[in-house]
Amino acid sequence: MNTWKRKAATLTASVAVALGTTAVAAGPASAAISCSETSSGKLASFYSGLSASYAYDSRFAKGPAVPELDTYTPQGIATWYSWDGGNDLLVVGAYRAGHDAHLIGIDAKTGKHVGTVAIAATHAGGVAITQGWAFVAGEGNTIRKYKLSELKAAMKKSGTPYLKQVGEARKVYAASFLTSYGDNLYSGKFNETGRDKMYRYKVGTDGSLTTQSGAYEVPTKTQGLMVTKSRFVFSTSYGNDNRGNLYVVDAGSRDIDKASTRCFRSPSMNEGITESGGYAYLVFESGAAQYVAKNPRNIIRNLHKGKVSGL
Repeated sequence: MNTWKRKAATLTASVAVALGTTAVAAGPASAAISCSETSSGKLASFYSGLSASYAYDSRFAKGPAVPELDTYTPQGIATWYSWDGGNDLLVVGAYRAGHDAHLIGIDAKTGKHVGTVAIAATHAGGVAITQGWAFVAGEGNTIRKYKLSELKAAMKKSGTPYLKQVGEARKVYAASFLTSYGDNLYSGKFNETGRDKMYRYKVGTDGSLTTQSGAYEVPTKTQGLMVTKSRFVFSTSYGNDNRGNLYVVDAGSRDIDKASTRCFRSPSMNEGITESGGYAYLVFESGAAQYVAKNPRNIIRNLHKGKVSGL
């Protein structure tokens, strides 16, 4: 990896965040973290278009196909651990303008499309599963919840059954992306022009979300997050022709400008990221028909997978 170049972050005035959060520094400064971008300049070996970087191509490989790309656009992804008593299910949130959103189940081991469940229309930018609940980013800055017992029954039905959310959507600072680790849920804001914030919520067995004090800084253009015991891995991207990035940060870091932070270029239009069986699974929206028609830099119709230990 190359040497990371940074500028000192500038703290702005502290402001109180609405919706029950504590006072935090407003508008995280945009310090510079250099991302490893060296590539062959040639076509990639396991995805279409030009290689993103040597760093990415040496860490990731082609994973399961993403279903329904002719009509739906994938966004968030979460892991439903041992969903049927043994296997993990990768749950992809996908949207279609003017239609219900879909939760698409993919067996992590076999890559098989297990089933699809319809939910009320939303961009589905984030999905998180923990404590017996599935959480999905709703319209505006809200998070919806669904009982896993009901989602499991629906996922096993033929066709595309519709599942209602439980209760009212929870208002939060932002829900551009979601993820969970243990009984904690993380939810934050996509910002095209600068760094932003995410918050951590303690998840109750009733699906309640209790805001924990303090915000965490997130990179510019964050689309997804994977949390492990030792890492925050941020997936960032914006635009059809721009390469994305993966930022690997120490877990729990509220300031991403640390000597241990590293970053490398990824293919364009990367979205959510999740962990299963020691592997990271990354989803892309570039393979959806609405974007294929625009001829993006990379057209990717499969999840990509790479060992978490190698990130």
